[in-house]
Amino acid sequence: MNPLYENIKVSVFERMSLAAAKYGAVNLGQGFPDFGWPEAILDAAARGLKERSNQYAPSRGLPELREAIGAHYSRHFGQELAPEHICVTSGATEALGAMILSVVEPGDEVIIFTPAYDSYAPMIRRSGAHPREVALKPPLWRIEREAVEQARTPRTRAILFNNPQNPTGRLFGPDELQVIADFAIANDLTVISDEVWEHVLLGGQSFTPIATLQGMAERTLKAGSAGKIFSLTGWKVGWIVASAENAALAARAHQFLTFSTAPNLQAAVAYGLAEGDSWIKPMRERFGRALGRMGEGLRKAGYEVL
Repeated sequence: MNPLYENIKVSVFERMSLAAAKYGAVNLGQGFPDFGWPEAILDAAARGLKERSNQYAPSRGLPELREAIGAHYSRHFGQELAPEHICVTSGATEALGAMILSVVEPGDEVIIFTPAYDSYAPMIRRSGAHPREVALKPPLWRIEREAVEQARTPRTRAILFNNPQNPTGRLFGPDELQVIADFAIANDLTVISDEVWEHVLLGGQSFTPIATLQGMAERTLKAGSAGKIFSLTGWKVGWIVASAENAALAARAHQFLTFSTAPNLQAAVAYGLAEGDSWIKPMRERFGRALGRMGEGLRKAGYEVL
């Protein structure tokens, strides 16, 4: 038995979801909405299942989806991305695994910010590297330059960065993004950026991909998620966005993890990204209303809500 997995407990997200189902409780433990997906995208998936190929898709993803992802980021963030900058994966967690495996070697260290999504540390260890934790301190959960610099050792190879951050919900500010960028450039590090919540923003917030900062496009590998954008987490359609060279390397790791993703779901996500910018604002409004109802319920139950 591999001791790494033998000693790991079942994911906290799985435990929370099972407990919520058992007791009929509201599940605040796992990142999936159970409402609000666009019906037109489901219709596109159904058409794809009946009318298109149901055999293996190209490992790096359907060309139409890779083009749609590039066009989406061009419209929203001004990035210039060709299909060769993109690899479609079976969810963002698989994208993270492929990126980690393609970047680090045994004996390397990867800086992560805690509290953190629970796949980061095990996947880093599985690659033979070691996670180096930088604790974010409540109540502000800020990234501080001094703490990051203190975490560096001669073996530091990469930074795994999550924005907006799970589980704190923190959207990091421009000064904090610059701390990461300056540190990565000064020490020739790769940034693995988990940006799956990039469109799930409330209160008029705006998101900046770290790859758009000066000097970061060539050293950043990004994980994105259609499941988070369209509230269709069970589809497990994610992607890697990186330089052409880094994307190709991550795709070689991906091909031996899942190889490819369901073609009808890829086609439906391509349709959603091409046609669905108008759905993003209503999605945020639905989440805002749900957050308000949750806060109201917690206050009535006697909790303080920040």
